[in-house]
Amino acid sequence: MGTFKIEGGHQLKGEIQPQGAKNEALQILCAVLLTPEVVTINNIPDIIDVNKLISLLKNLGVKVKHLSSGSYSFQADDINLDYLKSANFKEEGRGLRGSIMIVGPLLARFGKGYIPKPGGDKIGRRRLDTHFEGFINLGAKFRYNPEEYFYGVEADKLKGTDMLLDEASVTGTANIVMAAVLAEGTTTIYNAACEPYLQQLCKMLNRMGAKISGVGSNLLTIEGVDVLGGTAHRMLPDMIEIGSWIGLAAMTKSELTIKNVSWDDLGQIPNVFAKLGITLERKGDDIYIPEHKDGYEIQNYIDGSILTIADAPWPGFTPDLLSIVLVVATQAKGEVLVHQKMFESRLFFVDKLIDMGAKIILCDPHRATVIGHDFKSQLKATTMVSPDIRAGISLLIAALSAKGTSTIHNIEQIDRGYEHIVERLKKIGAKIERLDGN
Repeated sequence: MGTFKIEGGHQLKGEIQPQGAKNEALQILCAVLLTPEVVTINNIPDIIDVNKLISLLKNLGVKVKHLSSGSYSFQADDINLDYLKSANFKEEGRGLRGSIMIVGPLLARFGKGYIPKPGGDKIGRRRLDTHFEGFINLGAKFRYNPEEYFYGVEADKLKGTDMLLDEASVTGTANIVMAAVLAEGTTTIYNAACEPYLQQLCKMLNRMGAKISGVGSNLLTIEGVDVLGGTAHRMLPDMIEIGSWIGLAAMTKSELTIKNVSWDDLGQIPNVFAKLGITLERKGDDIYIPEHKDGYEIQNYIDGSILTIADAPWPGFTPDLLSIVLVVATQAKGEVLVHQKMFESRLFFVDKLIDMGAKIILCDPHRATVIGHDFKSQLKATTMVSPDIRAGISLLIAALSAKGTSTIHNIEQIDRGYEHIVERLKKIGAKIERLDGN
């Protein structure tokens, strides 16, 4: 188990380039299974979760070529479906939640798709019903082996249909869209997710020959086609990483420029951080964050009541940044209620921030009230364990702002979502070392 050693309390300065979007990559990479032709993808982040998926695709028979940093070509013209029944696949697929999205493309193109119960962050229940109900609506037969936690869907030919999703699941929508593009007839998906990464997937599929309309809305219409062709695609910058660096700049009172952020795809993110009192300036397609010498003050509502920041389906605020908001609020002037609606275990890392001196009241599994220190009392260094990707980066930000030297164990969780983080943080002045686990 690896460890970070962090000497906190130092101001940072400079520019940082966000990586390609992790959550987009997991969808886009699965979509290469829909065609026997070459698909070239650029700006792929070099992180554990994405590399695991690329390895899984190789084992399935996809020809993968590393073209340059962040750029790969994929050709799925000789897929080994027998691999899906192997013990190796059951082990490999279980280690990555994004592996669920290979099922839709495999079902659409080959008439069968299997997956072991996927892993990922331990942040609460993350059910798969939306995915499989969508496949069943398209005409697939579902089966489940409870002894091995193994799911399967099969169909001779998928048939287009109308469906209303029980939740606006991003991965569920992506999986169903990838199945429907090769189905016979027209499919409409109401209450579809409309996140920028889902829009990216739909635009890429349309370049491959799919006929998807309503992209960017919660009503998608998909006219099935017989075959899809190759294409080239460039992924967006990772909005979660961008939000992480905004929080880092504020907490360490640092002057930072976040480069090439694709402002138009950030949605509520700049507004939410502005409500926390953080100054953000748009400079072209960059975000400039000046040094917050006098700290930052949380806005109340117009009637004076305490601000609530809650997650919601896009264009609402992404749940992946609530952990960052929470840690940033610990040094703000004022109070905020953080309401994590989607996952009931995601706020449980606050005990580690309380150990560092933060004033946080965990109201219930979904809500926490943060009373900011206004930098009058610096967080204190401590030893921590990263429970998941987003809590891990939040604890890292807290450690970089804290007085003294902190250690964070289980940093593989952070590596799952953040590319070359030590090297990139060192370039802007962070005092951080990676200690290899035994």
